[in-house]
Amino acid sequence: MRDPGLSEAIRAAGGVSELARQIGISQPSVSNWIRIPAERVVSVESATGVDRAVLRPDLYGGKKMAGDIDEVDVARAQEYALIAALLARAPDATLLSNLSELRADATPLGVAHAGLAEAASRAKVDRVEREFFNLFIGLGRGELMPYGSYYLTGFLHERPLARLRDDLAKIGIARAEGICEPEDHAGILCEIMSGLASRCLPAPPDSDRMIFDKHMAPWIGRFFTDLEQAEAADFYRQLGTVGRIFIDIEAEAFELPS
Repeated sequence: MRDPGLSEAIRAAGGVSELARQIGISQPSVSNWIRIPAERVVSVESATGVDRAVLRPDLYGGKKMAGDIDEVDVARAQEYALIAALLARAPDATLLSNLSELRADATPLGVAHAGLAEAASRAKVDRVEREFFNLFIGLGRGELMPYGSYYLTGFLHERPLARLRDDLAKIGIARAEGICEPEDHAGILCEIMSGLASRCLPAPPDSDRMIFDKHMAPWIGRFFTDLEQAEAADFYRQLGTVGRIFIDIEAEAFELPS
């Protein structure tokens, strides 16, 4: 029997197949779920608009969780989840509509949010899908290769990916069923960081600092800068700006004494 949170997500998405498509995994994988896996909560929340406290009240419901996670980590988790969702797949009409209502302020990240919201408000689903294809998939390969191994060595599936897998195993994070991309994909790394910041993924203290310092800081800022400047980028140029600024903020924060 399906968990109520999973049933609500399926209803909001418009069916099992549509939920699977929106979060970028196979339909049989979702069909086999009894409840939403912990590592998928933030992606499902971003795709469906159903609050994580409804999706997994055992992880996010009640006063205990709210007291355990401070507002900064909640904001970090949400930012990583947003970036992960947009790097996993092209946004559909619902996600574009939600993005158009992003709150902004006078900070550099707030201004970047305003740019992303404006881009979402004028974006057409078919054009963004084509843009996503040209940027990240392409005929043979896309304009950008969003993988740590590629940025650090010029090749895919090299030692940076092996080292990342070793470190993920040490902190108890395993590859989820149905994932076709390697773990050093920028979107997957952002999803992992969202899970660590929100404590959706149980791991030792400072695991997010370790993953960021060893497996993101050496390259992912360059990736977001490249995304800002990519020829095929229009809507995704704004995501590049958001990602670049947010990664700079994270780097500065992690340099502070813990």
